[in-house]
Formats: sequence, C-alpha cells, structure tokens
Amino acid sequence: MSSEGALHRLRRSEAANGLALISPPAIYAVLLLAAPLGLLFLYSFLKDGYLTIIWEFSLQNYIDAWGDPLVRTVMLRSLWVAMMVTLVTVVLAFPVAYFVSFHVQPSRKSMWLFLITIPFWTSYLIRVFLWKVILGFNGVINSGLIGLGIIDEPLTFILYNVNSVVITLAHAYAPFAILPIFVALEKIDRSLLEAGQDLGESQLMTFWRVTLPLAMPGVIASVLIVFIPTIGDYVTPQLLGGPEGRMVANLIQLQYLRLDNYPAGSAIAVSAMLMVTAISLIFLFLNRRFLRGPK
Repeated sequence: MSSEGALHRLRRSEAANGLALISPPAIYAVLLLAAPLGLLFLYSFLKDGYLTIIWEFSLQNYIDAWGDPLVRTVMLRSLWVAMMVTLVTVVLAFPVAYFVSFHVQPSRKSMWLFLITIPFWTSYLIRVFLWKVILGFNGVINSGLIGLGIIDEPLTFILYNVNSVVITLAHAYAPFAILPIFVALEKIDRSLLEAGQDLGESQLMTFWRVTLPLAMPGVIASVLIVFIPTIGDYVTPQLLGGPEGRMVANLIQLQYLRLDNYPAGSAIAVSAMLMVTAISLIFLFLNRRFLRGPK
C-alpha cells in the first residue's frame, strides 16, 4: 500500500507540475483568443443602433445574414475558393514532397527543405503585390505572351477575379502543404514498398496501395492547414480579387469598418467559423480513420 500511495502521490505531483507549466500560456491563450471570440459571439445576438450597440437579445442578425443573397453568395464563393486553393496546393505539393523524400539523398534533404521555406523570408503582403505585378495587364505573363506572338491583347481572366485569388493563395500556402506530406512520407517503412514490388506489384500499384494510404494523414493535415486560413483570407481578395473575388473576410470588414454594424459583422463571422468548424471536423474524422487503419 505504501508503494502504491507513493506512486499515486508522484503521479499527482507530476500532474500538478504539468498544470503549473501550461497554466501561463493557457491563461494567455484564453485572454487573447477565447475572450475576443466570446465577445464576438455575444455581439452577434445584439442589435445595431446608430454608432452604438443595443443590448437586446435577438436572432435577427443570423436571419438577415443567411437570408441575404449577397451573404450567401460570398459564403459559397469563399468556400469554393478555399476548396480550389486546397486542391491545387495539395496536388502540386505532393509530388514535391515525394521527390524530396524518396529521390533526394538524405544529406541534401535539409537543403531542399530550406529552399522550400524561402518564400517565408518575405512578407505575405509583398508576395501578394508581386503576384499583382506578374498577373497584371502589363505584367510578366501578358508581356511575355504578347512578345512571343501567342496573344494579341492582355489576358483578362488572370487578374481581379477568383482565378488570381486561387493562384496567389496556392503559392502562398504551398510550403504549409509540402512539409506535413513530407513528414508523413518520411515515416513510411521502405521495406513495405520493397515487399509490395517483390510480390509482383508495379511501382504505380505499390504507390496506390501502399505509399498513398500511409501518407494520407499528412495529406489530410495539409488540407486542414491550407483550407482553414484561406477561407478567411482578407488581403489577397482585397488586392487581387476585384468585385468578383471578394470573400467573407472582406464582407466582415465592410460591416465593421464601413457600415459600423458590429452585430451583423459578428453574425457573419460566427456563421463562417461554424462552417469551417463543421468541414474541419469531417477531415479530422478522416484523419483518425487513416491513423487507425483498417480493422
């Protein structure tokens, strides 16, 4: 009994030390994250007055938000853009991560990862402005195509619309997609691939049946890492989206700063967060399924 009691006290002391260790950052996170989110949630149920907020509970903000065709259109556009950015980014990131993991010598992998993170050296805003220069009517792409005689006039579908937003965001979040997939590929036991080929499978079927399923946790992690921030991006749609490329963050900014309607903006923000949470939970469920593997 004495040994069990000592072990129990030791575990309690370790738990207390762990709680004491994480309590400062936990309190910091609550103050800087949970408190503003709680205030945002509270504002969404209040009424808007002239340059003030009327403290009366109401669901009218959500009714107006989901009943407004403009809000629904922007919500669906934001979801569509985020899905397209995620698809393009992950599809292009997987070959890069696969090449670095399977075809680059171990002594040079750190250099390749270093090169992949080079875009982080510059400000996100500067990268957006650079893409604006590249995709502009007199930008690098249009000037090059006109100089080669491929087109006679500048392309208009690559700037100030959804296409420019997808291109810019896919480039901005490419490193975030490459790294989780690379980590998942690095954890794959190479003997499993050799066993598949020894059993008569081709390289393509071995990749499809062995490599890809084992890498799916990294793929799903990349999907979440790219999808969640892109659906709420503000800078890229504002600078490159034009009227057809505005997303939900631009609509929230309009309600807060232009119309001074905090309750309506909060209702739209909460609705967007709920939509992102629902989709993220689906991907987390898929991630847990792949981590558990077949029964």
